[in-house]
Amino acid sequence: MGKIKKKLKKIRIHREGTNTLLYGAICLALIALVLWFAVPSKIPFCIFAVLSGTVYGIVLNFYRCPIRYFNSEETEGVVVAPADGHIVVIEEVDENEYFHERRLMVSIFMSLWNVHANWFPVDGVVKSVKHFDGNYHKAWLPKASEENEHADTIITTPDGTDILCRQIAGAVARRIVTYAKEGEDCYIDEHLGFIKLGSRVDLFLPVDSEVCVKMGQATTGDQTVIARMKTR
Repeated sequence: MGKIKKKLKKIRIHREGTNTLLYGAICLALIALVLWFAVPSKIPFCIFAVLSGTVYGIVLNFYRCPIRYFNSEETEGVVVAPADGHIVVIEEVDENEYFHERRLMVSIFMSLWNVHANWFPVDGVVKSVKHFDGNYHKAWLPKASEENEHADTIITTPDGTDILCRQIAGAVARRIVTYAKEGEDCYIDEHLGFIKLGSRVDLFLPVDSEVCVKMGQATTGDQTVIARMKTR
C-alpha cells in the first residue's frame, strides 16, 4: 500500500486537461441523473454509466502529468526524450528549413494511451519558436513531419549547438500547445508543451550524435536518454 501511495503522489493532472475533465464530469453527471430519475428502466442508466465511465477513464489517463526529474545532474551533451511513446524513426535527413545540412532525425510516436506532456530535451536557450498550420495525416507517416500542423522549437545548448524539437499534430490531435518562449533559458525537467490526442515529436540532432535508443523502443519523457551529442 505504501508503494502505491508514493506512486500516486508523483502523478497529477495536466493544466491543459482541467477544464475538459471538470466540464465533462458535470455533463456526464447531469445525463446520468436524467436517466436515473426520468427513465423507468435502469438499463439505459447502467449502459451509460459503463460507457461514459470507460471514456472518462481514458481521457483522465491521457491528461496525466507525472512529476519527473532526470536522474543525473550531468546534462552536458545529453538529449533526453521529450515525450512518452515509441521510437518510430532513426535516420539521417536533409534538414532544409533551418540548418540546411544533414541532421540525425529521431521521432517518438505518442498513442492515445501515452502521457502527452512534452519536456525540453536539452538544457539551453530557446532560439526560436514557430507554429505552422497543416494537415492531419496519421502521425507515424513520414510526410507528417512536414505536412501536418506542427510547432518548431530551436534550442541552443550551452556549447552553441542548435537542435530542433518539432511537435506534430496527428490524425486526431487538433491542438499543439508550446510553452517555450524565444530568448528564455530552458532546462531538462521543464515542460516544453502539450499535444492533445495522438501525435508525435521529432528531434533533429547533429549527425555525429551517439544514438542511445533503437527502433520500436519505448521512451519515457524526461527519463530516457535519446542521444549524446559531442561537445564543441
